[in-house]
Amino acid sequence: MAERRQGSRRRGQGELEALVLSALGEADGPATAGWVQERLGGDLAYTTVITILTRLLAKGAVTRERSGRSFAWTPASDQAGLAAHRMRRVLDAESDREAVLASFVTGLGPDDERLLRDLLGRAGHTDRTHGEGED
Repeated sequence: MAERRQGSRRRGQGELEALVLSALGEADGPATAGWVQERLGGDLAYTTVITILTRLLAKGAVTRERSGRSFAWTPASDQAGLAAHRMRRVLDAESDREAVLASFVTGLGPDDERLLRDLLGRAGHTDRTHGEGED
């Protein structure tokens, strides 16, 4: 019979990305993968932290710069920006954007629908005040 380790569970990729991004957000400046690993309590392998940072780099959520023989990482986006990026990726993968958006919007609760309307209204106002759509 296999033993289950107490207190350990497998975390999803999105959860790990959020943890790493959050740790980077707490840094005073660019941070190394080793710093991120320590900040997260050292329960993630260094190679796992590097893999997560590399995935975040590919998503545009972090930037990196050379620091000696390794890299120093900086968040380019917060957790909300990362979630929005994932949502856009899902939308981009679908052939019928209108149907996907319509299904999403009709599934919103009243509070979320009101929030979305407010955000769209503000975005439309910003476009008009900056002259977008003018020739």
